[in-house]
Amino acid sequence: MTIFHLPTLTRRSLGVALLLAAATASAQSGYPGQPVRLVVPFPPAGGTDVLTRLVMAEVTQATQWNFIIDNRPGAGGNIGLDMVAKAKNDGYTLGTAQTANLAINPSLYSKLPFDTLKDFAPVVLLASQPVVLVVRADSPLKTVADLKARAARQALNMASPGTGTVGHIAGEMFARRAGIQLTHVPYKGAGPAITDLIGGQTDLYFATPPSVLQMIKGGKLRALAVTSAKRIPALADVPTIAESGYAGFVAEDWKALVAPAGTPDAVIQQLNKATNTALQRPELIGRMQEEGTTVRGGTSAELGAFIKTEHERWGAAVKASGARAD
Repeated sequence: MTIFHLPTLTRRSLGVALLLAAATASAQSGYPGQPVRLVVPFPPAGGTDVLTRLVMAEVTQATQWNFIIDNRPGAGGNIGLDMVAKAKNDGYTLGTAQTANLAINPSLYSKLPFDTLKDFAPVVLLASQPVVLVVRADSPLKTVADLKARAARQALNMASPGTGTVGHIAGEMFARRAGIQLTHVPYKGAGPAITDLIGGQTDLYFATPPSVLQMIKGGKLRALAVTSAKRIPALADVPTIAESGYAGFVAEDWKALVAPAGTPDAVIQQLNKATNTALQRPELIGRMQEEGTTVRGGTSAELGAFIKTEHERWGAAVKASGARAD
């Protein structure tokens, strides 16, 4: 666990007219009066963990609130998020959710211990990353059009860091949109997938930017496209798949803060405001852009609508791929 130690937020006046509202505001005006536990459902030093710590360190600096980062990995993030779903909804337990947890896993697993659309209160969308379509540096494939043309003539092997991962399902989304077939070759993580791609055992790979940026810059891999709506600063010369002939194609790995369902809206809005302020800090934006990450933010209502849309879109892609985790 990691604790960000700073003094507790001072009480604030909320000035409401109705007696009941005044009593509620009085009870919540000292929030948070104790450290807030933030469950990260993945191991320390992973992408979700690093991003969570970066953002919450900025929130702590700006607000003097205390957060305890509690890593609870396992079952594709399901174990940690289940703890959040079943925690007391008093604002003192939060969780970092992402595309896999809330949009892919509901269709990948036959049964989850929680309902992704009912058991969480959306707080704020933190950030998103596209998936980068890469091939080895000496590959004859130089564009997305090359890839489609080659796939029409011969079978191509698509590596992924595991069945049901964002990279896997994004690749399936693209194949379906392009009208081609790609043979999925799952690996246990990005490392071995990239090794075999460079070695010629596979033909292409849909990767998260941090795992391949240095190899692209070092000339070991070639990036054909990114799956974001717009190009990213870290790969400014690489077109989007939408620019490559597939208008509207977007597939991003996003991270968001959620709380147990029923958490008081006043608390949700305090957390949302503080996090949005932190996300606007130039230093944080710059650091994220270096890793191919886009800072997001927005209202809790916007996140709720976004999760529903992503749940449907990724769920349809999982079902079309036939992928299962159990």
